[in-house]
Amino acid sequence: MSGVRLDRFVTSTAVALLLSGVSIGAYAEPIAGSTAATAMAMPTVAAPSGPASEAQPAATTPAPKTESTPSAAPTKPEAAADQPASAPSTPQVDSAQPPAATPATAEAPAAAPQPAPAAATETAPPLPTAATGGDEVPAAASAVAATPAAVTEQLRDLANGKFDRIVGGKKERAAIEAFYSARDYAPLWITDGKPNARATAAIGYLGQVDADGLDPADYPVPNVASLEDPAALAEAEIRLTTSVVAYAHHAEVGRVHWSRVSGDIFYDRKPSAPAEVLAALAESKNVGETLDSYEPHDPAYVALKAKLAELRAGKQEPPKAQIPNGPAPRLGARDDRVPLLRQRLGLPAGDGTTFDKALSAAVKKFQQERALKVTGTLSTQTIEALNGHQPDRPIDTIIANLERWRWMPHDLGPTYVIVNLPDFTLRVMHEGKEMWKTKIVDGKPNMPTPIMSAEMKYITVNPTWNVPPSIVAREYMPVLQQDPSVLQRMGLSVTTNPDGTVHISQPPGDRNALGRLRFNFPNKFLVYQHDTPEKHLFAFDRRAFSHGCMRVQDPVKYAEVLLSLVRPRDNYTEEKIRRMFGNSEVDIQFPQFIPVHLTYQTAFVDEAGKLEFRDDVYGRDKALLAILKGDERKVADIPIARPENTIRREALAMPDNGFGGFGSGGFFSRLFGGGSNPPPPAPTPQRKRSAQRTEIR
Repeated sequence: MSGVRLDRFVTSTAVALLLSGVSIGAYAEPIAGSTAATAMAMPTVAAPSGPASEAQPAATTPAPKTESTPSAAPTKPEAAADQPASAPSTPQVDSAQPPAATPATAEAPAAAPQPAPAAATETAPPLPTAATGGDEVPAAASAVAATPAAVTEQLRDLANGKFDRIVGGKKERAAIEAFYSARDYAPLWITDGKPNARATAAIGYLGQVDADGLDPADYPVPNVASLEDPAALAEAEIRLTTSVVAYAHHAEVGRVHWSRVSGDIFYDRKPSAPAEVLAALAESKNVGETLDSYEPHDPAYVALKAKLAELRAGKQEPPKAQIPNGPAPRLGARDDRVPLLRQRLGLPAGDGTTFDKALSAAVKKFQQERALKVTGTLSTQTIEALNGHQPDRPIDTIIANLERWRWMPHDLGPTYVIVNLPDFTLRVMHEGKEMWKTKIVDGKPNMPTPIMSAEMKYITVNPTWNVPPSIVAREYMPVLQQDPSVLQRMGLSVTTNPDGTVHISQPPGDRNALGRLRFNFPNKFLVYQHDTPEKHLFAFDRRAFSHGCMRVQDPVKYAEVLLSLVRPRDNYTEEKIRRMFGNSEVDIQFPQFIPVHLTYQTAFVDEAGKLEFRDDVYGRDKALLAILKGDERKVADIPIARPENTIRREALAMPDNGFGGFGSGGFFSRLFGGGSNPPPPAPTPQRKRSAQRTEIR
């Protein structure tokens, strides 16, 4: 008998390991599916001889797929509520009684047969019970408790084509059915016909996922405690399994697949396979902590999650006094809004309510910084900017931001660059601390900077701007046909490629559209970060001026900070970097790549612990919330394909300021409606070198 039991443990382990490659992806089918899953058969391995107590090795299953260690204990309460009112005891198998009949999963090898008596077979291995109190359960690896044969048989019957009406897509059905087949259909959530501590903990956790901005209604749980019929218990078992698998998927990669929000978003992340999730829960001693591990645990996410709880509890900071709308006061006129206006602009209180010259000058300066029409008077747009962005539904805004955190890698890396596009800022982080922060210019609303993660691999000093071939053919060739010398007069180099096509570039120099430095993190959108000759744009608060790439306010300091992390022995100071400026490109390679995360945080908690909101510059909040609140919600976790737009993608990488000093109103602007940024050369180590290019490794 012990040999047969070991056979099943080994079979279970082998199948669980194989299933780690079976993933529901992003739910390839809607919740309603049709085709039944096929059970996986594995050969039985003969057990070694020895006492029964030594023939019960602990089964091994994959650990939960987590990218970061939780920074704190889960906030969802689980301890008392997760314990059943009366913890069911684990029934012991009586060797004197015939065990419940279960069909064998495979025949034993002929070399070591383990025949069973004609009238007797082995029961399913025993499940753990809540012997330790709370929601802690002993690891399922040590033993699997005997379950009533009726429930086991009902689970086997459900797997025989009846999963279709409970479980969604084919991949999910196949993965769940194979998981139970590997357990010989022993329940995960039911022991001795009652919900075990694991079930109680999972049900309690799923009921409180709104703390992470998710909806508990998306993860329905059965009332297992009220059921006694084996068929109903078996169906409840599968329904709870389905909800747990769906939650783990959403917590790990998002409730809404990013492809449904915009074509300017990309993440190459895969969720844990259902087999991995279920195996982790089967072995877990704390189900709540295991489920919580699938959520992000970055400090910024945790802080925003806490603010969501405060808002829901009514513990929000009083909003600052709003400047009322009204007719714009003339210079020298009296207006009751003047005292509040002076306070908001940082001016002395002054005398009375007169709109004087000093106040008008302060308003002009504010308008310039916010890229507003400079009038020196209180226009409607000026009042809105002075009052600051306060969303109509702050809770919805936070929920949208928590969702975008789930799209990102949950482990951002020990050293990384993080850009907040709506805040127009870039930060370098190292070992959990901010090393450096600067202003950036990013994409215009009609040419948004993408949301994604990539790896910075090298810095180019004295970059050349190379016009993408499709842009040359579509935009530049007609101009050259009209005036063959126009581009050369603008400082561009026009040459002919071996295949007869025209190549256009701008050589390195002070007037290059990219400035003196380009920071390269290869990605499908061809965007990157770079220097710019147009320093005056950093004086604006709202800096959405580019065609996709990011201009950095102090690129030389940025390069010094990055190189101090990846090449500390080379002593790259600002002075040393400036001495490299010249007419030849130099690529400084990174021995260790640095993750770059381009994020869209319209709600975040600042260094002082204050909840901050920013304008939804690209409409990403609006699009995401429309999906969560609309009919598309039912299939929101299923990715969609978007056609590639080569012209638009390459336009994202065009220079922003015009070239040759022509500025935003020159030739380039007439071609592209305002400016943009260039694609870097292919970042391959084998790239051909020339007299004009060197690499520092």
